[in-house]
Amino acid sequence: MIAVWAVSTLTLLLLAGLLPDFQLQSPDGDSLTRTAITAAWAAGAFGLLGALVWPLLVRALLLVPALVLGLLGFFLNGSLLLVALWVTPDGRGAADPETAVVVAAVMSAVASATSTGLAVRDDDAYRRRLYRLTGRTRPRDPGDATETVPGTVFLQLDGVGHRVLRDAVADGLMPTVAAWLEAGHRLTPWHTDWSSQTGASQLGILHGSNEDVPAFRWYEKDTGRLMVSNRPASAVELQRRAVRRTGDGGLLTFDGASRGNLFSGGADQLALVLSVAARRGRRNRSRAGYFAYFSDPANAVRTAGSFVTECVREVCQSTRARLRRETPGISRGGTYPFVRAFATVVERDVVVAAVMGDMLAGRTAVYADLVAYDEVAHHSGPHGRDTDQVLRRLDRAIALIADVAEHAPRPYRIVLLSDHGQSPGDTFESVYGLTLKDLVRAGCGLPVPRRVRRTRSGSEARDAARDALRGALHRPVDERDETARELPAKPSEPVVLASGNLGLVSFPDVPHRMTREEIDRRHPALLRTLAHHPGVGFVLVASAEHGSVVLAGDGTEVPVAELTDDGPLAVFGPGAARAVRRTDGFPHVADIMVNSVYDPGTGGVHAFEEQIGSHGGLGGEQSEPFLLSPPDLSPPVGEDGELIGAEQVHRVLRRWLREASGPQVPVDTPAVPAVQGKPGAGRPGAGRPETGRPGAGRPETGRPEAGRLGGGPVDGAPDGPVRGPVREPPVHEPVARDEKR
Repeated sequence: MIAVWAVSTLTLLLLAGLLPDFQLQSPDGDSLTRTAITAAWAAGAFGLLGALVWPLLVRALLLVPALVLGLLGFFLNGSLLLVALWVTPDGRGAADPETAVVVAAVMSAVASATSTGLAVRDDDAYRRRLYRLTGRTRPRDPGDATETVPGTVFLQLDGVGHRVLRDAVADGLMPTVAAWLEAGHRLTPWHTDWSSQTGASQLGILHGSNEDVPAFRWYEKDTGRLMVSNRPASAVELQRRAVRRTGDGGLLTFDGASRGNLFSGGADQLALVLSVAARRGRRNRSRAGYFAYFSDPANAVRTAGSFVTECVREVCQSTRARLRRETPGISRGGTYPFVRAFATVVERDVVVAAVMGDMLAGRTAVYADLVAYDEVAHHSGPHGRDTDQVLRRLDRAIALIADVAEHAPRPYRIVLLSDHGQSPGDTFESVYGLTLKDLVRAGCGLPVPRRVRRTRSGSEARDAARDALRGALHRPVDERDETARELPAKPSEPVVLASGNLGLVSFPDVPHRMTREEIDRRHPALLRTLAHHPGVGFVLVASAEHGSVVLAGDGTEVPVAELTDDGPLAVFGPGAARAVRRTDGFPHVADIMVNSVYDPGTGGVHAFEEQIGSHGGLGGEQSEPFLLSPPDLSPPVGEDGELIGAEQVHRVLRRWLREASGPQVPVDTPAVPAVQGKPGAGRPGAGRPETGRPGAGRPETGRPEAGRLGGGPVDGAPDGPVRGPVREPPVHEPVARDEKR
């Protein structure tokens, strides 16, 4: 109020100097101080009259036609200004009626803009405004919670590892999460697969299978395609394969919403979902969700102000890091400040607003990804002042969503989880003076250029920001150009790809996975060069004699069938052998898989990309994300059990949904389209599934129709609605690889 008053006073002084018929001084003239006091009196009186009298005038004139009321408003506003000038001390203020109308209009516009700008960072004002728009100004009656099926919100804090979350709570950076832990929430770590990155983890969490996803990017010999997890065309294909493999639409097929994710999870409500970004036309609901947020001017002002602030913050932080010569460090110039601002501001605001809208609409299941921490940690490191600030703002977003849950038409259980962590460390190139591609070419006897192009970063947010903006502007993503940049000019040369501290080497001119013996005959020094390099932890390669083998720098060679967590993989911790053995069975595993060295003393790895906080392979915090669940949900695992792999996390989340809403029926594989990956699309009655029970919060939601999900009948399902306990239908879960063999 004081700020708006001060700005209004300055506006009056400026208008008094510009308009000859508007005066704030006596005819004999006044000092500047006296004139300023008069302007302050007039501004204060005008503000009070506007707050007290204007609502009464509008209510009295409700029967006046809208056009007449709009024109009359200018004159009424001008009249209020004349009254405000009249009540100033000694009557020094004066204006012609026509001038008063102009001055009042300018004053109102300036005051409104000032108050809106000051409310940009005010979460309480933003939340109250959202409540007014949805008509839910009062909290939900707790007495109704016992008869309403609760909904579930899954919030993914991208890249926040188990240790990072615990340290943030201990340091007071995340008071909301700390309060939840004190209230009895369970914090459970889980172990990723060898490919510790969002593409593999989120595909497994949302769709129940991340089979044949060996890394963030990989080359497929049978199709000649370069698959990159965060490219729209690749995301569509990965989702299609997962749906075909499991015979199920995904975690969110039952009245779900997917916000800010790589994959849809089978949801009907989408916003900033990469797997639908490649679609064109009016049915691209992901882009529609993006524009729905910015169509509100208040949202645009709020986000634009924060966007500019974040860009300035990044420039200041990177400059300070350079002046202090902080290590490790990488280049943070170019477009990165804008990419960071998109990930930490635009993506966050759009996703959080969409989640709050989903809760106020009473949807059954919501899964949202907040990528802010992951993007900043790639360039600033997973531990430090930069990421601490991001964690504070993430906690604010969580608190905002938790407060909105109190106004939702049904109770909500909020589950926090992450898809992977991040491990710190200098890049491979900065330590050894050459990239992994240079090392491979040297081992193959190929020329190594003196000036090499830096390995592109595999940050999810960077490409997601680019593709989201292209999708919003109807700009197509040319996958052929992107692929041409990664593939060698000659088919006989190796394809070398980086996924954090995991490297993949493939020979495109050989149609099958090359064995160790074939590689040795073709490039006798290559495997020895890689395995004995001090920056390489171990190498996985097929063998005609032993099936597949792991090669280590000390000369150790262990067949994968005999691999245990001891020996060459002991430093990488429990579960490393299982992860390597599973990836070795993937159809599209690379000819050579290279994992960087890991230092357990510092927790550091060497990324093969330009990242000082990385993930994608084995080693340290990157392989241990977290799952935080409220106490009214069943424990994720038993007392001595462990959560291993994203597919097991999917089964836990699906079990929690069944606990609240009853069993969910999987769909038949033939009913799944190839592009969207949603069950039953394109058939009669294949719209958004019905959900829950009466009182779910939307007029169209009712008790689920038994035996149907997305409009498809299931054999053996009862004909009537589900009224009580029923036998749970079988859920298609991936078969373990050992069982397949």
